[in-house]
Amino acid sequence: MSRTIVITGATGFIGSVLARRLASTDWQVRALVRPTSIHKQPNEIASEWITGDLEDMGSLRRLVGGAEAVVHCAGAVRGIHQVNFERTNVDGVARLVRAATEQHPKPRFLLISSLAAREPDLSYYAASKRKGEKVLASKSGGMPWVIFRPPVVYGPGDREMLPLFQWMHRGITPIIGSDKSRISLLYVEDLAEAIVYWLHRGKRSRCFYELHDGHTGGYMWQDVIDAVARLNGRPIYRAKIPVSFVKLVASLNLMAARVLGRAPMLTPGKVRELTHPNWVCDNTVLNSDTGWTPKVTLEEGLRRTLRQSDN
Repeated sequence: MSRTIVITGATGFIGSVLARRLASTDWQVRALVRPTSIHKQPNEIASEWITGDLEDMGSLRRLVGGAEAVVHCAGAVRGIHQVNFERTNVDGVARLVRAATEQHPKPRFLLISSLAAREPDLSYYAASKRKGEKVLASKSGGMPWVIFRPPVVYGPGDREMLPLFQWMHRGITPIIGSDKSRISLLYVEDLAEAIVYWLHRGKRSRCFYELHDGHTGGYMWQDVIDAVARLNGRPIYRAKIPVSFVKLVASLNLMAARVLGRAPMLTPGKVRELTHPNWVCDNTVLNSDTGWTPKVTLEEGLRRTLRQSDN
């Protein structure tokens, strides 16, 4: 059987780290790249690039042809309307699954979803990730599949959490919502390694896995602040921001985005995600099934992330 593995989102944050990790193994990486992102393709992370997108069945069939495994990392995280998320996170999954199930033999399929899928009522993004999972389950036929639901993933190259960590690094951090809220975190290279373990040792199919950095019970934001403070060697000022104010800013940001025709990150749905009290994962099942354990602690992950961002 071919040792070709397909990756979508290989020019993005998680996908590029995974592609580099797999390129160092015996897998032959084949990656999808949009015509508008050809200039971003690092040739060292894929032996073959297929130009196309998740709306083009022809390019998707070329992408998955003869592959042993598919890892679907691509996803939409910004948008104004529900359709902005579903076009990629639901319809894109459906087309890729269709292309994969047409193959003989069928590849193994890993969908990188999100812990947000656990709470689909919070936002268009969360709802689209849950719908994408359901599409995979309902349209997979006899194809073996697994879903990963990672928590907040961070590391060098991340555009979502890095600005917050950089503010902490400068000595100030905004606090939104309850101090008692808890989140799990995961360093991006540990996520890539978990995927490698699943490829080599994963036996179960038709299931989903949560995963985190090994810190049972997650973190309060004060834990993260304390970790950055230890790296800095100085205290960090906490700026408590009322949730009502953040909701107002998010609503204004959404209106401005509609006028300017851009895809916003801060929306009322994103505020509901940010203020949700429980984003804690459990590693137990994935560890039992594959033997994977995370290696990078929060403090070490922050050190690597902030060091890279300073360069």
